[in-house]
Amino acid sequence: MTPSPLTFVVGTGRSGSTALSRILNTHPDVLSLNEYMASVGDAAFPQDPVSGAEFWEALFRPAPHFERMVRSGLPMPEFLYTRRPGRYTPETTGIPALSHMVLPHLTDDPDGLLDEIRTAVACRPVAAAAAHHEALFAWLRARFGRTAVVERSGYSTGWAPGLRAAFPHAKFVHLFRDGPDCALSMSRHPGYRTITLLREIKERAGVDSFHDLTDEHVRSLPPDLAPLLGDRFDPALVRDRDLPPRRFGTLWSELVVDGARFLDTLPADRRMTLAYEDLLDDPRKELTRLATFVGVEPSPQWLDHASTRLVTGRRGTARRELTDTEFADLRESCAAGSRALGKTSDASRGTDVA
Repeated sequence: MTPSPLTFVVGTGRSGSTALSRILNTHPDVLSLNEYMASVGDAAFPQDPVSGAEFWEALFRPAPHFERMVRSGLPMPEFLYTRRPGRYTPETTGIPALSHMVLPHLTDDPDGLLDEIRTAVACRPVAAAAAHHEALFAWLRARFGRTAVVERSGYSTGWAPGLRAAFPHAKFVHLFRDGPDCALSMSRHPGYRTITLLREIKERAGVDSFHDLTDEHVRSLPPDLAPLLGDRFDPALVRDRDLPPRRFGTLWSELVVDGARFLDTLPADRRMTLAYEDLLDDPRKELTRLATFVGVEPSPQWLDHASTRLVTGRRGTARRELTDTEFADLRESCAAGSRALGKTSDASRGTDVA
């Protein structure tokens, strides 16, 4: 089987990435897999070969962290399935991993498409996980009449090395946004607020993975953190907690440094950087560059339509809405990431390092 032309867009999230997935989805030759990796996660990449039925279970099994958020009344705006519910609910069946964000991006009938996927993949013979994913990508590409596959997930730079190992033919785009603006957006997003609190739990417990948490660790956590590990929690613990933007600037820097370092390991023809601010400044130029890199035609009709789908008013949010002291503090927390991008600390535009 010839692998699908495959590109992964990796980045911090909160960087225009969801809009980019929507734009790519309007291209007649692009299969846009919106938040595929964020949805299936490591569970769909076991080290040992698995049967098609076992692979299907990894695609179908609800993602525990997403289920906890929905049950707790803290859904993310990216959750498309819960806006127009189908046969699955978090309280009864759980929402399948592919159904939250991936399938509703492709069709108005995500339940029907999920049934088709089960028929297509569950009967496959034992194979490596990457081969099952490739087969699914190829099936979806044929199902929707597309020629190239572009997967895009937020908070995804940490997956990049593993994706390169699993899919050595894939290309990678590192998408990023001005640090203070991106960090401020993270600080207001339920997903990133939850991520930050879960990071705090691991730091307090001194563990690298939640698999290493013991009952003693959990008992030692303060009462405003421990409930986040349960099946349901008070959403105010995430929504109302005072989390300074600086913490998200540090997170932005870590993710951007990871992304920039990873890109440096790739051959020049397998890597591309894309700055959100450049996309706003000259959408036709940047989308032409992206389409060419992905391997599809940047038709004038697509460029005209795509250029209208970008929201320009979010640039400079941090400088407008924070005090001078708060902005300076946030900018300082983003300094490492800005240096990794080859930027000065107060620049607003990224530079292609490929």
